[in-house]
Amino acid sequence: MKVVVQIPCLNEESTLGLVLDTIPKSIPGVELDILVIDDGSSDNTVEVAKKHGVKHFVLHRTNMGLARSFQDGVNYALSIGADILVNTDGDNQYPQAMIPELIKPIMDDKAEIVVGDRQTNTVAHFSPFKKIMQRVGSLIVNKAAGTNIPDAASGFRAYSKEALLRLNIVTQFSYCMETIIQAGNKNITITSVPITTNPKTRESRLFKNIWQHMFKSGSAIVRSYIMFRPHLIFLSLGSVLLAGGLIPFIRYAFILENGSRGGHLQSLILGTVLLFAAMLFFALAIISDIIRTNRTLTEEALERIKRIEYDM
Repeated sequence: MKVVVQIPCLNEESTLGLVLDTIPKSIPGVELDILVIDDGSSDNTVEVAKKHGVKHFVLHRTNMGLARSFQDGVNYALSIGADILVNTDGDNQYPQAMIPELIKPIMDDKAEIVVGDRQTNTVAHFSPFKKIMQRVGSLIVNKAAGTNIPDAASGFRAYSKEALLRLNIVTQFSYCMETIIQAGNKNITITSVPITTNPKTRESRLFKNIWQHMFKSGSAIVRSYIMFRPHLIFLSLGSVLLAGGLIPFIRYAFILENGSRGGHLQSLILGTVLLFAAMLFFALAIISDIIRTNRTLTEEALERIKRIEYDM
């Protein structure tokens, strides 16, 4: 079984050596390769990787973002025959020595995706607010995906070839939330294993502060959820507006029933506007469901193309 460990990097010359030194040199029953994705680094990241014996690279001339780096790494790993892809970070946050434990559920045919659970409540350098937000974010992702992953934001993961063929990354921020939501909605078996973390080496380069991270992550979650269940979103909004639009008409009928002849035109106007908006949302629900069906068919065709390409 061939396992490819991919490491997306952006100016990681000071920590990449630590990551590479701690990746297991051999795992029983496994052929291990290391892939470095250099996302437009301006330092000596690539040179450090070469000095440590890395032979597989994906090189971006400019910074393309983590999601694009992940997908490009996936495509490269599949092209060299990967049966399992392990994703880790170049900042040495994750314990590379736990890679055998991470891939074990896949090798035992118990899961297609495995997420390393950092047990965020125990991470010393996480602030109390960040710990709370990590739990809230994971809860929202699990609700959207129908999964039970304690640490949805963890980037220390293992994917089977089967899972990689079925997943398609469309977000530009981070693949972490999107792949869980896709896996849940595509009935791809996903589980987690507890891991520890190494001491913090630097601040995250994905976001400037926790608020930006929350906004971008929230946007990615909403977008991914709408991809799979758009009709539920628009039907729910349409139903709320429909109920709100009927209230003014009911109120107006009640006033007439009690003999009042006063002007209540504003109630009728408000009700009409709300009912019109409700009809628009119901129409959007129908259109979005048709688009969702077409997207599903397109993804199935893309999966077949991938299988033909990478099996050859």
